[in-house]
Amino acid sequence: MSADLTTISVAEASRRLAAGETSAVALLRAHLDKIASGDASIRAFLAIDEADALARAAASDARRAAGRPLSALDGVPVALKDNIAVRGQRLSCASKILENFVSPYDATVVAKLDAAGAVIFGRLNMDEFAMGSSCENSAFAKTTNPWDTSRIPGGSSGGSAASVAAGFTPAALGSDTGGSIRQPAGHCGVVGLKPTYGRVSRYGLAAYASSLDQIGPVARTVEDCALLLEVISGRDAHDGTSLSNPVEAYADAARAKVLPKVVGLPAEYFAEGLDPAVRDAVLAAADWYRAQGCEIRHISLPTVAHAIPAYYIIATAEASSNLSRYDGIRYTRRSERATDAVDVFAKSRGEFFGPEVKKRVILGSFTLSAGFYDAYYGRAQKVRTLIREDFRKAFADGVDVILSPIAPTPAFKLGEKTSDPLSMYLSDLYTISANLAGLPALSLPCGFADANGGSGKKLPIGLQLTGRPLGEAPLLAAAAAYEAAHPYAGQVAPLV
Repeated sequence: MSADLTTISVAEASRRLAAGETSAVALLRAHLDKIASGDASIRAFLAIDEADALARAAASDARRAAGRPLSALDGVPVALKDNIAVRGQRLSCASKILENFVSPYDATVVAKLDAAGAVIFGRLNMDEFAMGSSCENSAFAKTTNPWDTSRIPGGSSGGSAASVAAGFTPAALGSDTGGSIRQPAGHCGVVGLKPTYGRVSRYGLAAYASSLDQIGPVARTVEDCALLLEVISGRDAHDGTSLSNPVEAYADAARAKVLPKVVGLPAEYFAEGLDPAVRDAVLAAADWYRAQGCEIRHISLPTVAHAIPAYYIIATAEASSNLSRYDGIRYTRRSERATDAVDVFAKSRGEFFGPEVKKRVILGSFTLSAGFYDAYYGRAQKVRTLIREDFRKAFADGVDVILSPIAPTPAFKLGEKTSDPLSMYLSDLYTISANLAGLPALSLPCGFADANGGSGKKLPIGLQLTGRPLGEAPLLAAAAAYEAAHPYAGQVAPLV
């Protein structure tokens, strides 16, 4: 029974809790036991406050025994990326500069999950300050892919995707700045959703690039992501960019499985550099939608060719500004070699920021400097407007969802791209545009590729669906329809 509890969906866990077939404590304990036995090879978790988690689970059991569950998520474990604040717990962003920082407050998404009775537990590994595509930039550990531990899980929410894929938690929250939920979800064979910008409050999320960051769910099924999205969405007075639009019944939309009338297939996402196994799997998904009566329309998004340079100018510029608060003076680690105020700032950041963070902060500072702002940052923002307009035209012309790959290749080997930053940045080639345009997009499994080397291991392939602004409900319905007709959903990686 214990092993079975680590392979079920959020929806099934909710059903069993409601039926009295298991308890929240038993459900959490099963996952904690699996983490204890399996995470040494995955390294998805940076920390777990077991006593706090068990207390939350016991409180949930007491509510259910009294006939007062708070929601369908009451008693369901949910783990968090280590850039989301939980009061009284360490918030390190996988960086040495915040290694000893303890959050004094809850993020809004955490408060919402707590109000729904979810059992919040665990700090999940990530690329430092969410800057990376492989989860190799953490200051504390390199997370591996549960399907093949010689490979990366994706990034920056690598711990979130790997923990769900390994059966360590039924669901997790991550953050997505340029694909950081969807790309690791694709590599790990789970479902990951980046909501419309502003659909979910960013209050309590350690900022990387404020105009791009968005919190979203990672889970084993589309319905599970929908259940979490319903809870964490909504207007928040603490976040001026959050949207006041009513929260829809996303789980009902997922269960309805309504097919889109028109599916857009962008030519730019199927050009040179796409792995043949990925291409075949994604086009097979398009063929499936066509067989169900959907129109497959070939479209063009011409400006997305400039998405990566625009993204790495905008994101690094905002990172340079956001990370200036980590100065060694207020709440970050301070260099013991500092002799004056300037030394504190320079030496603390020099000692405790990792190489990738330093690189992006320097790049961002350069693009914001006098004489270069208009040439780089200003032009990148104009490109961003053109990218948004490309998508607007496609949806205005009747396209309901846009179908594409998540990444150019399946998960690559650990260390394979660390010395080639351009190749690493191209890992997010297909995901960045949704962040620049503020659109909802999700990843779901659509097949497997054979790992090279004759190991016999299978590597998940992810399919990306992108929707209209605030179009999460039809997006989830379209994804759930595909998921229901294929055997990829809900699989847990065979840890060996």
